[in-house]
Amino acid sequence: MAMDKPIPKRRLGKTGLEVTILGLGGEGILRTFGQDKEAVELISAAVDLGINYLESARAYAGSELYYGQALKGKRDKVYLASKSHARDKAGALAHLQETLKNMGTDYLDVWQIHDVRTEDDINKIFAPGGAIEAFAEAKAKGLARFIGVTGHEDPEVLKRCLELFDFDTVLIPVNPAEHAYKCFSEEIIPIAGAKDMGVVGMKVYMRGRLNAPKKLLFSYALTQPISTAVVGCDSIEQLNENAEGASNYQPFKLKEIERLHHLVSPYARELMYYKP
Repeated sequence: MAMDKPIPKRRLGKTGLEVTILGLGGEGILRTFGQDKEAVELISAAVDLGINYLESARAYAGSELYYGQALKGKRDKVYLASKSHARDKAGALAHLQETLKNMGTDYLDVWQIHDVRTEDDINKIFAPGGAIEAFAEAKAKGLARFIGVTGHEDPEVLKRCLELFDFDTVLIPVNPAEHAYKCFSEEIIPIAGAKDMGVVGMKVYMRGRLNAPKKLLFSYALTQPISTAVVGCDSIEQLNENAEGASNYQPFKLKEIERLHHLVSPYARELMYYKP
């Protein structure tokens, strides 16, 4: 698909990276095995559309391997991000080596601690021999240019992570439903802003659970003070739809945001998969 106009870019906090407001997530067709042709075509199409922030995780099935195939000869055109769910230093470093091998690169632009949910996670990650030591070491050695943390379960837990370490980026859910329940945007974005961290949005479409135009939900997310939103795709058709919405993004007015919050709030828990 030829773009009428390029996808806008924003600064990813203190990293200084200029990233497209739409990033390609590692979910959808990428979180599979044995779909090499379709996955590689989708990644290649994303790069051709100008999308320059590409994300995966060690836990996302064959996603990293697909990126490795698709980005041969194109590594310098993109910023590549992945994650480790290991909570100890040795496990995280092992994940990093596997990630670099799978993705066919000798460094990541952003490496993230994946899905921090509980106080127990925090205690393990930040203890002596914990995963945070691996992340700091990787950055010092140039294996990861920048390091981040992600979470979508409890904003208080993620806030604690930001207090304990000077991360470069943070990945959080950004959609009108999370505003009405456990609001990461209100809890995390002000702290990230004060620290000049790059904020990356996820779960923008709430896994399709809200019957609303994707363009509307994307515009809502990018009206928030975030750098980019990562979205997984099942097909090139979905990718093109997302890219068109990003290319023509228009920010919401305050009254429009308030109206959407009002409409969605009664269904927030169901939409966000939170348990009662």
